[in-house]
Amino acid sequence: MTKSLSQANFAIETEHTSNEGIDKLFSYTFKIDSRHPIDFFTYNQPAFTGRRFFWKSSDQSSWIVGIGVSHVFYGKNTNERFSEIQEQWETLINDAEIENPYEIPGTGPLLFGGFSFDPESKKEKEWQSYGNSLFYLPKYMLTANDEQYYLTINFMDQSASSKGMLLDEASQFVNQLENWKVTSSDIPIYIKDSDEIGKDEWVHTVKDIVKDLTETDLQKVVFARKMKLRFADQASSSYVLQQLIDQQPTSFIFAMEAEESCFLGASPERLVKKTGDHVLSTCLAGSMGRSKNVDKDNELGNFLLKDKKNLFEHELVVSMIENALKPYCVEMNIPEKPILMKTPDIQHLYTPVSGKTKPESSIFQIVKDLHPTPALGGVPTNAAMKVIREKENMDRGFYAAPLGWADYRGNGEFIVAIRSGILKEKEAVLFAGCGLVPGSVPKDELVETGIKFLPMLRALRGEKE
Repeated sequence: MTKSLSQANFAIETEHTSNEGIDKLFSYTFKIDSRHPIDFFTYNQPAFTGRRFFWKSSDQSSWIVGIGVSHVFYGKNTNERFSEIQEQWETLINDAEIENPYEIPGTGPLLFGGFSFDPESKKEKEWQSYGNSLFYLPKYMLTANDEQYYLTINFMDQSASSKGMLLDEASQFVNQLENWKVTSSDIPIYIKDSDEIGKDEWVHTVKDIVKDLTETDLQKVVFARKMKLRFADQASSSYVLQQLIDQQPTSFIFAMEAEESCFLGASPERLVKKTGDHVLSTCLAGSMGRSKNVDKDNELGNFLLKDKKNLFEHELVVSMIENALKPYCVEMNIPEKPILMKTPDIQHLYTPVSGKTKPESSIFQIVKDLHPTPALGGVPTNAAMKVIREKENMDRGFYAAPLGWADYRGNGEFIVAIRSGILKEKEAVLFAGCGLVPGSVPKDELVETGIKFLPMLRALRGEKE
């Protein structure tokens, strides 16, 4: 290890104690030698399964992995869930004792989790462990930032007098981690059968929605569907994560466990990133397939850049994100035209929106006002959400919803959790959606959602092509 706990200069003070009977957070961060994030995720797996999360940024510069949970945060009021999580987090941090000498975003105490897409939607069994919002303060957390590795250890206790014992426990963990032999996650998954739920009915419903788009004030509705898979044996989430890392290097790779379930995927879409007073959001709407032929692939991309339907769909997202961020920013920067963002299976119209935030701006407030963007809900938002509730006939859960992290210094990043699925024992449910606007062709939209299933399908199968 780069530093042992005894070398990290953590002063153990016993004079200050928290309010009697109320647990207080003690958090320690120090540098360690390199440790692959997947190896950390699988460390002592039986002890931590059901209480882990995984995060890789799209540029691979930042990885955050948590195992074990020191505290769980829920938003009980569906209408105030964003502010509830923020208030719970601030209350905990305000009384915490934190030792973190590094000015690195994503180190120190950190909250990881997400919100459901729609707290008013019908609830289905695959999402019963997640609720309308769920966040973890990890017990042990690895942060890898630009090839530097940091370990954060969080404990909840009632008094500072226990700190010596807690640090001893932390030292034992560090020693065990250092001597632990990596367990291979190369366990192939055999898919016994799959079922695209209500595919024919979905196509007919798309036709009805497109008709409504030409006859009402609706401008866009994002409509999703799901696929159920069954496996011969229990699927390994670490195996799927490694496949996603290898196959989708330019996407955000994420996983969050809740009891026996694991929600994971490879999303190309950042909702918002906040570092200090700098904020960045991604407008990603308008899609086209890829081709292995370079000339054909460029032809498809050029068509996408000029296609009126896709440009209209994209502009709806840019306008909404601009309006949502404006109250929190003192200045903003928005390019005049979109460019292409290409992933292995699909290419999108892409416009980054950046700005400088006001001092009081919170990432949870920003996430609340950004969700759902027209890329995942529709325009106008309330009317589109009504259509989704009435006609989609499924519970999106955390799919297409904000998922990410926020640290104790106010930094954080949330994605839109698309290109994703939820694993539980020998089954999985995958999700995919598309944006419907006037002129959308139902069979084309079916093909698009089929393409969007591919990242998870390919990862489950361990296939490169």
